[in-house]
Amino acid sequence: MAALKDKLQNALDEARILILGGQALLGVELRSVFETGFKSLPTISRYAVLLGLTLMIATLGLLMAPGAHHQLVERGEDTQRLHRFTTLTTGAGLLPLGISLGLSLFVVGGRILGLPGGIILGSAITLVALFFWYVLELGKRRSGGQAAKQNPDRAPEPAALKDKIRHVLTEARMVLPGAQALLGFQFLTVLSESFPDLPPASKWIHLSALMLVCLSTILLMTPAAYHRIALAGEETEDFHRLAGRFLLAAMALLACGMCADLYVVMRKITGSVGWSAGVAVFLLLLILAFWFGYSYFRQQRSKQSPVTSERVGSVA
Repeated sequence: MAALKDKLQNALDEARILILGGQALLGVELRSVFETGFKSLPTISRYAVLLGLTLMIATLGLLMAPGAHHQLVERGEDTQRLHRFTTLTTGAGLLPLGISLGLSLFVVGGRILGLPGGIILGSAITLVALFFWYVLELGKRRSGGQAAKQNPDRAPEPAALKDKIRHVLTEARMVLPGAQALLGFQFLTVLSESFPDLPPASKWIHLSALMLVCLSTILLMTPAAYHRIALAGEETEDFHRLAGRFLLAAMALLACGMCADLYVVMRKITGSVGWSAGVAVFLLLLILAFWFGYSYFRQQRSKQSPVTSERVGSVA
């Protein structure tokens, strides 16, 4: 059976693969709204792009959550609870990712094959994705491929400092692709033909979102620079804490930037300031509550019952 630290590293690497796969779709969906051909799309296709974009942001919210949970709740330690949480968020993130992929194919197929062809193509891609991401795995688990269930509250295995640093740097690499995709879209959008037609408020919000994501990217890269320049590659507990704090701050800025640009895109499609602001704020609060509120709740709960893991271990 694999060591817990190796299972966690694998789980984080797997989440990073999914984020890398989703970042291209996020950039394309955001960029497409500002292309000249977007106006010629049927109304249903434009709303499909908006729904796909919203689902993709939700996907990133789920896939990036283990980083906040690891730093806030577990303090960088390796626990079965973290491994279980990462598995759950990764599995949940695949559903909106698969639907978002199908919506993108619906838009493309509808433009080439007509509306019925787009529906068939988008539905087929979503069903194929869900089969390979869920049905195949559930079949394997039921046939005995699942390892023995492990108690999520089992006492943590003390992680070596080098493993804790490796994990926090991996978590930073999980968040960075989303920031990269969004930052590239934000720069290119300003040069698009339709950008001057945006209301002044949307232009300022887009600029603010660009600055937020740019700061997020800087913070995500800071641990690498600090580790090389200030510490010459040495591993210290202070560096682990510093990297964790930069990661959490960067995640908060990225969430604000994503939802700010969601407002810009949604207002361009719907023309409604109220709906656009309401959906963007709601999604932002949902992401922040999941990343930080839930993690803070679990952290406080762990402090109030410090003997739980010992009791579970003794019963086992």
